Amino acid sequence: MIVVAGESLIDLVPQRGGEPLPMLLPRLGGGPYNTAVALGRLGAPVTFCSRVSTDGFGEALLAGLRTAGVGTSLVQRGPEPTTLAVAAIEADGSAGYGFYVQGSADRLFELPPPLPDSVRALAFGTCSLVLEPGATAYEALLRREAGRGVFTLLDPNIRAGLIPDPDAYRARFAGWLPYVSLLKLSADDAEWLGGVPVGPAAVVLTRGGDGLTLRTRAGLEVSVPAAPVTVADTIGAGDTVNAALLHSLAARNALSADALPGLDADGWRQVLGFAARAAAVTCSRTGAEPPYASELND
Repeated sequence: MIVVAGESLIDLVPQRGGEPLPMLLPRLGGGPYNTAVALGRLGAPVTFCSRVSTDGFGEALLAGLRTAGVGTSLVQRGPEPTTLAVAAIEADGSAGYGFYVQGSADRLFELPPPLPDSVRALAFGTCSLVLEPGATAYEALLRREAGRGVFTLLDPNIRAGLIPDPDAYRARFAGWLPYVSLLKLSADDAEWLGGVPVGPAAVVLTRGGDGLTLRTRAGLEVSVPAAPVTVADTIGAGDTVNAALLHSLAARNALSADALPGLDADGWRQVLGFAARAAAVTCSRTGAEPPYASELND
C-alpha cells in the first residue's frame, strides 16, 4: 500500500479564447490528490490521507478518488469549504495559481494513528506542508512514519504566494530532509530553495522540456529526455511524475531504504523514462488528467 498525504482542492482552469475574463472550468485537483489519482489509474494499491470538506466540491473529490480506485479510509471530513485554486495558463502551457484557502477544510488535518504495517511508502507535498495548523500535523506524520522505516517521497511543489516567510520555510524544509527517502522537485523549486538539496537517498529533478535528472547520495547521476508531446497545459505533470516514480520503483521492489541504493543506472533510466512518458500524457490534456496503465508500457 502507498499512502499519499496532503490537500485536495478544486482547480478553476480558464478556457482558451482570448476573453479578458475567460470562463473557468472546475477540475478536481491538488498536488497530493493528483498523485493519489495517478497511482490509482496506474493500478497501484493507494490510499489518500487528508481532510476533505463535506460540501459539494468535497463530495466530488471523494467520488474522483473512488473512481480511480483510491482508498479513502484515512480521509477526515469537516464542514469548512473546499480550497479553490485559480489557474493562469501561459502561452507555453505552464500554469500559475492564486489560492483561496482561508478557513478551508484541508488545512485542519489532524495527525492520524500509526499507519498499518502494510504501508510501504508515504508521499507528501505542496500546500499541505505550508498551511497551518495542518502543516504541523503532516510534518509529524512524516517524521513518525519515516522513523518506523516507511519509504517517503517529498515533492515541495513550491507555491511562493502561500509562503509568508521564505527563509523560515527553507529552514523547515531542510529539517524534513533527513526523513525523506526520495525528493522530487522541479527546476523552479530548486532555484527558489537555493539549489538542489543533498541528504535524501535520491533526488529527481524535473526540467520541463529538458527531461528528468536523478542524483543519488552515492554519486550516481542519470538523465532522460522529455517525451515529445503537444502541450495543452502542465497542470498535474509533476504530480504524475511522483506517482510514476513510486509505481515504477514498487514494480522493481525498490520502495525501501535498503533496496533503493541497489538500483543501477539502467534501472533508474527505465524508472525516469516511464515517469517522462506518464507526464507527457498528462501535459497533452487540459487540467490534471493522468494516464491509465493501459496508456503506458513500463
